[in-house]
Amino acid sequence: MLNEDPHVAIREEVRKLCTGFPGAYWRALDREGAYPAEFVQALAEGGWLAALIPEEYGGSGLGLSATAAILEEVHHAGCNGAACHAQMYIMGALLRHGNAAQKGRYLPKIASGELRLQAFGVTEPSSGTDTTALKTTARLEGDHYVINGQKIWTSRAEYSDLMLLLARTTPREQVQKRTDGLSVFLLDMRDAKQAGLTIRPIRTMMNHATTEVFFDNVRVPADHLIGEEGKGFRYILSGMNAERILIGAECIGDAKWFIDKATAYANERVVFGRPIGQNQGIQFPLAKAYARMRAAELMVQRAAELFEAGQNCGAEANMAKMLAAEASWEAAEACVQTHGGFGFAEEYDVERKFRETRLYQVAPISTNLILSYLAEHVLGMPRSY
Repeated sequence: MLNEDPHVAIREEVRKLCTGFPGAYWRALDREGAYPAEFVQALAEGGWLAALIPEEYGGSGLGLSATAAILEEVHHAGCNGAACHAQMYIMGALLRHGNAAQKGRYLPKIASGELRLQAFGVTEPSSGTDTTALKTTARLEGDHYVINGQKIWTSRAEYSDLMLLLARTTPREQVQKRTDGLSVFLLDMRDAKQAGLTIRPIRTMMNHATTEVFFDNVRVPADHLIGEEGKGFRYILSGMNAERILIGAECIGDAKWFIDKATAYANERVVFGRPIGQNQGIQFPLAKAYARMRAAELMVQRAAELFEAGQNCGAEANMAKMLAAEASWEAAEACVQTHGGFGFAEEYDVERKFRETRLYQVAPISTNLILSYLAEHVLGMPRSY
């Protein structure tokens, strides 16, 4: 007998919370390009954003699979977890590599919702996904690091109190391995904004609150360094696996929303005297999207299990994200096609979710990079880049 879903209670509670934020709420935000502050606050007050924080610091102490269930249900309900999901997947750097003082200073306030850790400063305009080529520098001067450089696609920077920042502390030409010389900082953005940090919003096709961030001699206390100087790249690797898994869960939620929405419409919409769902031209794309979603769902679950067991899950995390993103997009296409012209009408929410889910074949890592990873690290083919 197959095990039942251990997260049923979590799913029910999250769905209940999401009923307070219907399509009209998200459509209004979408029109204004506004941040869903009320939704994020509700998640924080419910303890859902503190899922991965240990109980001793005021969190729930849950595993990644439970966190994936939270975000999946958020998206299945028609909401969007992008406003706050980074708090979950970047938490690992502080949990695993932060010292006792850092954990005691920040984790209880993050758990209570007093502080938001929702910004992740990694990508740069000139380096893109080549993280080791980043140019933002952090130079130690006395008891402070002085940071200069630029980050792009730093989502939620305007609405976060803290940022996990990756910067180069040793010039690339002075390290033996290109992954060395990078360090992670927990940046207090409230102080940084007064000391040379500039945030510039980037308007995109979906309401994603993303920005570019400029550092002009921003001084950061040395005790904001996470772990050992120069070892930051490896600190964020496991966080990237968590990110892929959680994004995969969100895509599964999106796919379920699209399939539910399209199926209900197909059963209700009558043309030529019969429900359109009676036509195989409508049935087959939705049935195929459902099968693809279920297959991707299993990969997401498998990747989360390996992550929680402390095993290498790089291949599974990447495959989970890729397959889930493709499944959600296929479901989105089928949903729009099922609705016909109404799929483009704002009030149905289909076009909003359609735009939102398209992002995940590009971010946080593109499909091509995932395929390159699998070709090299799983199939043993020569590195292509």
